[in-house]
Amino acid sequence: MTELHDMTIGEADKLILSRKLSPVELTKALLAQIETFETQINAFITPTFELALQQARQAEKEIGSGRHRGPLHGIPFGLKDLYYTRGILTSGHSKVGARHVPSFDATTTAKLYDAGAVLLGKLATHEFAHGGPSFDLPWPPARNPWNTAHFTGGSSSGSAAAVAAGFMPFALGTDTGGSVRTPASYCGIVGMKPTYGLVSRYGVIPNSFSLDHCGPLTRGVEDCAIVLQAIAGHDPKDPASANVGIPDYRGALRRDLKGIRIGVLRHLWEEDLPAGRDLHQAMEDSLSVLSHLGAKLETTHVKPAQDYYDAKIIIVESEALAVQQKDLRDRPADYGAHYLGRAPVACLFQSLDYVRAQRQRRKLAEEMSALYENYDLLVTAGMGPAPRLDAHRHIGFWDKWQNASITSVFNMTGGPALMVCNGYAQSGLPLGMQIIGRPFDDATVLRAGYAYEQATIGQRRRPELVPGANRPDIAAGQHASQPSAIDADTRRLVEMLVARAGFKLPEFAIVQLCEAAPYAFAMARRIPVHEWEVEPANVFMFSELLRNLRPSTASAVSEAPLARPVENSTV
Repeated sequence: MTELHDMTIGEADKLILSRKLSPVELTKALLAQIETFETQINAFITPTFELALQQARQAEKEIGSGRHRGPLHGIPFGLKDLYYTRGILTSGHSKVGARHVPSFDATTTAKLYDAGAVLLGKLATHEFAHGGPSFDLPWPPARNPWNTAHFTGGSSSGSAAAVAAGFMPFALGTDTGGSVRTPASYCGIVGMKPTYGLVSRYGVIPNSFSLDHCGPLTRGVEDCAIVLQAIAGHDPKDPASANVGIPDYRGALRRDLKGIRIGVLRHLWEEDLPAGRDLHQAMEDSLSVLSHLGAKLETTHVKPAQDYYDAKIIIVESEALAVQQKDLRDRPADYGAHYLGRAPVACLFQSLDYVRAQRQRRKLAEEMSALYENYDLLVTAGMGPAPRLDAHRHIGFWDKWQNASITSVFNMTGGPALMVCNGYAQSGLPLGMQIIGRPFDDATVLRAGYAYEQATIGQRRRPELVPGANRPDIAAGQHASQPSAIDADTRRLVEMLVARAGFKLPEFAIVQLCEAAPYAFAMARRIPVHEWEVEPANVFMFSELLRNLRPSTASAVSEAPLARPVENSTV
């Protein structure tokens, strides 16, 4: 039998239902795994082990009396430390949030509790889901279980590491530009960015209102379907929540792809962001598997990755800066170097840049409709092998950002995107493939991922953690530029824009912004100017709460019929 710490949700649920395994026994086995290896992985910010045992005992009692709530009843999980948990620290992995204890649960947290799931703890991220693996925060960065000298990917770093290390069968992350899918790829597990609006963002610390997605990280695609079933659904507390029917995701899984039309976005990994030899070969092998499963494959194209990335960066940095504006003004020293070198770059953008980027996002999303008519799914590469942690510079990384992103494309278009492991590099580190679908056709994406996974299941591996192994020491990357190397005109402009925004940033942050300025200005210049009629992607929509208010009988105007609003107007 599979060891308890390696079990999928489906396997554990079957044993729990047959009374061959109790939720308490499963929870204790995972706690033992955590106790043995957490010092190597750094997945946790706030363990909730006592709560987990209480919830496991309650689940055991309910299941024993015939009140089984579903496949997550008694199943342990973790939450990226952006998800609100009533009475439990929700820090954003930042000194700024080190005393932030919410008085209510995120909608997703509440849904998992209602499903009977067992919370093991809050998990590491990048600071407020932004930046990179930082060594100057109150908690260390998570490490990759496949090789603890290597990066987990971000920003759902602890979530991916915890699932890959056998600490829990599933965790929730957030994805703004790839922050579920990148760590899933680097850690050899499954990660899904559901359709924007399908899963509530209420009670989740925002990074970018326009582009944040909440999604699961799991060991297998079936588990991903189970978790999505539990967390999907309309939430009037989230103004971007879509009021759509929720299908049976698990029931839609099949072992074949007969009749499925797949558009292959080769240019993203062959031209725009050239893949290494290992990933390139893995993609060729994966396409062969999809073809053998009955899918009809055809090469197609979207816009260059840079087009999506330029608009994404302007939107995300502008919104992130707005979210953190008060604390960045009042207590900048409580942020890490990565964050100070990233979000404040939005000071360099103008309001015109932000609106043009939002209009561009709508154009990019609408242009995908032709592909949705021709293909049931799109496929492209995921990530190559995870880099070493010390390959990531501690600050000053904007020069690398001109290379765009293979995951951000699908945040901008808003549809579902699934990352599955599709092989291993010569180093033994995992590789990934993305499967993308039409908006709200998450079921077909899961079906394809499941069919591929089942056809290649004999190739699956697990990280080989060794009890008592020493964790490699990592020297944080250093900042390359010196203040004297910064152009004087650029520095004066940066200092003026930062002061106008009301910020007093330390010298190293000013240097970072000066480094970033040429790239930020180039991004803004590349965004086209649109015709009058092009709407931005973030158009106003009355919330469900306001739409449900009864018209006043005291006003004749209130008797006039109201136009029916679009249920989801974000893409």
